[in-house]
Amino acid sequence: MKKQIIDFILYLKVERHYAHNTQQAYERDLNQLLGFLKTQRIASWSALNTEILSMFIMQLRHNNMSARSIRRYMSSIKGLLTYLVNQGQLENNCAIQLRTPKIGQTLPGILHYDQLLQMLKTRKTSRFENRDVAIIEVIYSCGLRVSELVGLNVADVDITQGFLRVVGKASKTRHTPLGESAQKAVVKHLQTHNSTALFVNKNGDRIGVRSIQNMIKKRALEAGIKINVYPHMLRHAAATHFLQSSHDLRSTQEFLGHASIKSTQVYTHLDFLELSKVYDKCHPRAKKT
Repeated sequence: MKKQIIDFILYLKVERHYAHNTQQAYERDLNQLLGFLKTQRIASWSALNTEILSMFIMQLRHNNMSARSIRRYMSSIKGLLTYLVNQGQLENNCAIQLRTPKIGQTLPGILHYDQLLQMLKTRKTSRFENRDVAIIEVIYSCGLRVSELVGLNVADVDITQGFLRVVGKASKTRHTPLGESAQKAVVKHLQTHNSTALFVNKNGDRIGVRSIQNMIKKRALEAGIKINVYPHMLRHAAATHFLQSSHDLRSTQEFLGHASIKSTQVYTHLDFLELSKVYDKCHPRAKKT
């Protein structure tokens, strides 16, 4: 059974081009399932049934696992069993009959434009000041995921044309406009830069996700911003402001590199929240509290 998991993860890597983090998550999920099946004396995937899988999902619930995480486990399991069916190693996928738990829609935190400007105005004497400013500018200008940012190389930047080459989820490449402010920040950063990677740490190695998270959080606090600011919040801000200006959901989808328009639709809710705040504050017939 372990071999089939290894083969499946290799399939996700080679054939489906899944991101490395997704491969690792699927492998962890399936190995945990495998451990559970051993306690149930299940020695082959063909011996698996919906009842056993339901017991596994119930155990996850009892461990206070979130509905979102349980959905990922179910996706991992369904993916593996579908793969085995397609390989002729299994007759049917018993996981298809499982009900996927619903998750409440969690709207992203909102970072206002004036707060972003305050983060950029907070100048420090650190030798990484130009790098940090460029990081914030690029994430916001291009609406990047932090994983996309750390993967950028100097060769991905086209200052002449004002574009950035980005490798997103499932290794899909897109070209996104790089705003003038971000261009200037990157040029200034590159004046003292001699690495292949666009952004590096103090050791000269490609900067990591955690380092960027810590930098942005610290910078926001120093700017007097009371909310917890994280890299993905800059992406949310970019998407919200882009949608508010363009009123074009499809263009926003392309801008963010979303595979499905459903992932982009959350920003229509953010736009509505902003509209509601303005209405409550300014409209003469709004309810005043």
